[in-house]
Amino acid sequence: MPLLLRYGVALSFLICVVLLSFEIVSTFAFDQRSHCAKPKAGGLRGVLYAFGRGMMPWEKESAAKHPITYFAGVAYHAGIFAALFYIFCLALSVELGVLTLSLLRLLLIPGFLCGLGLFLRRAFSSNMRTLSSPDDYASNLIVDAVLLLAAIDTRLGGVTHPANTTWLLLSVSIIMFLYVPLGKIRHCFFFFYVRVLLGRFYGRRGVLPPRPHEA
Repeated sequence: MPLLLRYGVALSFLICVVLLSFEIVSTFAFDQRSHCAKPKAGGLRGVLYAFGRGMMPWEKESAAKHPITYFAGVAYHAGIFAALFYIFCLALSVELGVLTLSLLRLLLIPGFLCGLGLFLRRAFSSNMRTLSSPDDYASNLIVDAVLLLAAIDTRLGGVTHPANTTWLLLSVSIIMFLYVPLGKIRHCFFFFYVRVLLGRFYGRRGVLPPRPHEA
């Protein structure tokens, strides 16, 4: 495998992390107002809710109304994490066994199909088209390409026997990492940051987790 592509993946990922970290740090420039009211509960409970029960479809109104889209999103993101794992293994020359590659394909293929389905839904739904920007389509297509190439490469390529898809997968991965800080894919980084802030704020006010009679 050409060292140039492996270094390219590492460098583009590093640039991605640095730019996203800078964007996070820049948010601290906003006014940080102190809390005047006494806390009604602990912020940690709110954070645990935000990353746990608060992620369940019955706790989110939009997900409860669109369960198919919700589970397609879950499969899509599971496939993305599997693709990232495989890309890093390729870049670091970590050889994977047949069983591991098969398990990755079980995540990559449904992830690609769900991503393609979400793209078609956005393209053919008049309501979604109204809300969508070119970045929405570009982000979806780039990630879908990574998922498809990763799924094929787990079958045809690998560290010791790289196929044509290996070079293509690493090249598209470099594009993806460089695009992340510029487009909506960066939500994968901000998601965790925002959920922590949300959980801490509403946990402190005793709103999260909701009381039984409010759930």
